[in-house]
Amino acid sequence: MGNGQQSPGGDHQQQGPWQPYAGQPPAPGGGATWTGHPGPAPSPSPSPSGGGSRRSSVIAVVAATAVVLAAGITGFLVLGGDGDDGKPAAGPTGTDTVPPSASPGEARDGAESAPLVPGWKTVINPKRGIAFDVPVDWAVKSSGWVTYVAENGDPEETPLVGFAAPAILKEKWCRSDDDGNGIQEDTPLASVGSRAEPDARDTAEAARENARLWVYGSYAQPAKDKITTGAAKPFTTKSGLTGSVATATSTGVDGTGRCTHDGKATAFAFENPAGETLSWTFVGGRGVADEVPEPTVRKILGTVRLIDGTS
Repeated sequence: MGNGQQSPGGDHQQQGPWQPYAGQPPAPGGGATWTGHPGPAPSPSPSPSGGGSRRSSVIAVVAATAVVLAAGITGFLVLGGDGDDGKPAAGPTGTDTVPPSASPGEARDGAESAPLVPGWKTVINPKRGIAFDVPVDWAVKSSGWVTYVAENGDPEETPLVGFAAPAILKEKWCRSDDDGNGIQEDTPLASVGSRAEPDARDTAEAARENARLWVYGSYAQPAKDKITTGAAKPFTTKSGLTGSVATATSTGVDGTGRCTHDGKATAFAFENPAGETLSWTFVGGRGVADEVPEPTVRKILGTVRLIDGTS
């Protein structure tokens, strides 16, 4: 069990959301070896129930198919279809690659990149035509980054749920080697991103399933009974975008890992003018000293808006 991210330039770092497996996905039936970073990192308040195993992955799409293949990304390629939302794609297609000049949160024009909250910064998912704002201490990743969670023990790391173009808070918030494999794994405090929902029947279902799956995959698995998912409710953002919002939390996760703690997620699902269902999701630690307060989560949610996409 490890976690990491690969930058658009191909460099791998031992880093990623929620201490699980992350990084360049292995080929079916294969594995991946990551390099840990030595040294201590801030840790959360101890959880009375200890720690456990959770798995997640973060992938960055490089600029060209040839570079992707050279980097060994052969399991899940996030270069076509809905693969950039944490789903496996059939294979690389040059038309969906991220240009080398793309920068984190890069908008198509100045108006789209202007934050609605003074002093914050804007996160852009150009493929889905979604923008939102985060406080300045969040790390905004490029649109080629993908975060997903997978079932523990799945050798193919099939994503349970994922999102693209994320922003991450305190990427090295906690460091541990919970599975005893000698590799120190970094656990962020929180993350937020967006994706398409082609399989959702409606926005209410998309919101509830996103919130539930993120909490399950990141914090609670295999204990589904420790997750509480609220009913989806109507919500309207500052821009007038309407949809459904739902929350999920975990309580009393088991295990002995240093970085194990309960989690929470808030998901907002909505439709674009083309009638496609899209979603935005926040996921982070719950009941820890640095927990992102609900007013901040709702303030970020309130900035979600549609922009001109590049699909």
